[in-house]
Amino acid sequence: MLATERVVEIAEGGTRLSVSSGALEVTRDGLQLAAIPLSDIAVVLVSHPAVTLTQAVLTGLAESGAAFVACDERRHPAAMLLPLHGHYVQGERIALQVEAPKPRLNRIWQQVVRAKIRAQARLLSDLHGSDQGLGTLVARVKSADRANVEAQAARRYWPLLFDNPDFRRERDAADQNRLLNYGYAVLRSVVARGICAAGLHPSIGIHHHNRYDAFRLADDLMEPLRPKVDREVAIIVAEHGGGVEMGGSAKARLVEAALGEVVLDGDTRSMPDAVSRMSTSLVDVLAGERRAIAIPEV
Repeated sequence: MLATERVVEIAEGGTRLSVSSGALEVTRDGLQLAAIPLSDIAVVLVSHPAVTLTQAVLTGLAESGAAFVACDERRHPAAMLLPLHGHYVQGERIALQVEAPKPRLNRIWQQVVRAKIRAQARLLSDLHGSDQGLGTLVARVKSADRANVEAQAARRYWPLLFDNPDFRRERDAADQNRLLNYGYAVLRSVVARGICAAGLHPSIGIHHHNRYDAFRLADDLMEPLRPKVDREVAIIVAEHGGGVEMGGSAKARLVEAALGEVVLDGDTRSMPDAVSRMSTSLVDVLAGERRAIAIPEV
C-alpha cells in the first residue's frame, strides 16, 4: 500500500530543486523555501519552463517510488518519469500482463467502462438532479465494449455536465478543457505510480493500444476515476466560467480532487491508497485468482 500522498507543484520560474539528506530542497534566489522528505512525496509536477533541478532529484524520486511530471510551455503535461523497479516480482507480473488471455482482458475492460458510466451518471444526478438516462447505458456494455457504448455515453455526458450543448472534449481548447487536462495529468501520475508499485508495467494496456502512449495501462485504469476531476471542474466553471485563469487556486482544487477520498469495498480511502489496491486486485485477476478488479467509487 502506498502511504505517501503529497503532490508538489513547482510553478514559478527561478526555482531550483535539489536533494539533501533524503529531502527535496526547493530554493529561489538563494533562499530555501521548503525541504520535503522524499518519502512523503507522491508526485512532483514542474509546470514552469525556468525551473532547474539536479539529476539527484530524479533518481531520488524514483528510488522513493514517486513520479515526476514535466509540463511544456503551455503548461500541458509533456512527460512523466516513473520508477523502473516497482516490485520484487515485477518480471513475473509483467509476464502476467503480456500473457493474459484476450477474453480475460475483454472482461476487465467491460468492468472498467461500466464503472466509468455509472460514475458519470452519479455525477450528473448529484449536480443536476438527473442523469438524463445515462445510467441505462451501463447494461449495454458487453465484453470489450465492442459497441463502443463508452463513446455514446460521452456524447451525452459532456454537454449535460456543463449545461452547454456546444461543449466538446478537445485537449487544446482554451476553455474548461484546460482544467480537465491538468486534473487528469495529476490523476494519471497517481494511477501510473500505483501500477508500478504493484509490479505492473504502465505501457502494457488492457484496451488502449496507441503505440506512442507509454502509459496505456494508466489510461485504462483511470477511466472510471475521471469523474472525480470532472466534478471539481464543473463546480469551478459554475463559479467562474470556462475561461477561468489557471492560477494556483484552481490548480490546488484540482490536485485536491485528484487525491481526495473515494469509496472502495465500502471503506473510505484516499485516491493513492485506493489506486494501489485496485492495481493489486488487477494482478489477482490477471493471474486468474479473482474475476473482477476492485474499482473505487468516485
